[in-house]
Amino acid sequence: MIRVLIADDQAMVRTGFGMIIGAQPDMEVVGEAADGVTAVELSRRLRPDVALLDIRMPRLDGLEALRLLAGPGVADPLKVVVVTTFDLDEYVHTALRNGACGFLLKDSGPALLVEAVRAAVSGDALISPSITVRLLAHLSTPVPAHDDAGLSPRELEVVRLVARGLTNAEIAERLFIAVGTVKTHLASVQTKLGARNRVEIAAWAWERRLVD
Repeated sequence: MIRVLIADDQAMVRTGFGMIIGAQPDMEVVGEAADGVTAVELSRRLRPDVALLDIRMPRLDGLEALRLLAGPGVADPLKVVVVTTFDLDEYVHTALRNGACGFLLKDSGPALLVEAVRAAVSGDALISPSITVRLLAHLSTPVPAHDDAGLSPRELEVVRLVARGLTNAEIAERLFIAVGTVKTHLASVQTKLGARNRVEIAAWAWERRLVD
């Protein structure tokens, strides 16, 4: 079971996330916190597989809690996904710099929340599509568009959809293939590109202007 801790100052949000996580056959909520101090204490005591942290919380904000749990110099960093209403660039950069395994907006939907938890467990990272697009807009000069790194036409289709922020399930539905097949394509793409995660795959696609 993937053990998840939820930290948010709004009880309704904690309940909603708890229902989404609890509905997954391989996930369970092991703790809840309404402020940053409690989030850090519970995380250190319970050692969940993934902690979902809000940013604006009383006593200690989520970014500082993140730094204490997963930031530079932490001996045994926790896997943390930041889930917030606020998508300010400063927050995003600080979260990723402090070791976040993901950055989602609260309106991203249940599917993306679940996929972010799974991505964190597997050592991957997932960022909300709208944030990814904005971050990638600051990339350096585009490289030649004809460089396809040896990807097959189907792999390029998958890459374009990843770059648009679609989940594996959404990609499978769009291309009329199984989710397992999507994962196989992504594994092949990561090997060919030398990419560590979906964000780097998306960056590769945006650099080559494979998506609008």
